Amino acid sequence: MRGTRPLALLSALAAGAAVLTGAGAGPAAATPTCTYPAEVLNLSRWKLQLPLDDPNQSGTQVLQITRPRLSTYVINPWFKPNSSCTGVQFRNAVNGVTTPNTSYARSELREMESNGTSEIKWSSNSGTHTMVIDQSIDRLPNTKRQLIAGQIHDGNDRSTFRIDGSSLYITRDNDTRYKLVTSNYVLGTRFQAKFVVSNGSIKAYYNGVLQTTIPVSFSTGYFKAGVYTQANCTNSSPCDTSNYGQTTLYNLTVTHS
Repeated sequence: MRGTRPLALLSALAAGAAVLTGAGAGPAAATPTCTYPAEVLNLSRWKLQLPLDDPNQSGTQVLQITRPRLSTYVINPWFKPNSSCTGVQFRNAVNGVTTPNTSYARSELREMESNGTSEIKWSSNSGTHTMVIDQSIDRLPNTKRQLIAGQIHDGNDRSTFRIDGSSLYITRDNDTRYKLVTSNYVLGTRFQAKFVVSNGSIKAYYNGVLQTTIPVSFSTGYFKAGVYTQANCTNSSPCDTSNYGQTTLYNLTVTHS
């Protein structure tokens, strides 16, 4: 699958769920078994955006998977359970297909209404909106070693958890280094990222500790989680699927009240 072409070359595989197979284990094996990410995470209120070309659309368009298909969807290595069935791997290469008006590709969940098929929109000035991600950042792209691992969006990135090398930041609009959380993040370290939006503000927490409060006003908000790699073939090489960002999500919850 190497080469300088985008991941559209994987669209034939993406058209159907790629079923994972593992080595056969004897009856005494204690490790849990699972096939689909939906067996690990509750995906009933999400849709999946992948860095792959949708073979059923004209032109080059990002492949999106919604319910009910998402319940039994898996594609290796972009979206799959880990070997212990305790988390879900999200991977995105620098040569992935991008969504409109963006320069970078993603393997990411987008929040939906409770029916799982309509896109949700909520206000920062009404109600309380909370997302908690139990996750690890496992790999960064070469050269431009940056990715986003959780965000609040409303047409713009209102706030994100963003890593730059070993420094993990909480962003504010276009300020990618608004609040330094840690300058010594070690890849693979599990942590909890939490956003609480209410009363015209965003509160961002790291491992349960409030890091910053950001005044904000918007009416079309939604949460995203997964991996949004901040590198592409113009600033990171090689331009192929061996150059990627990756996260693991162990738990993901969203509440609105």
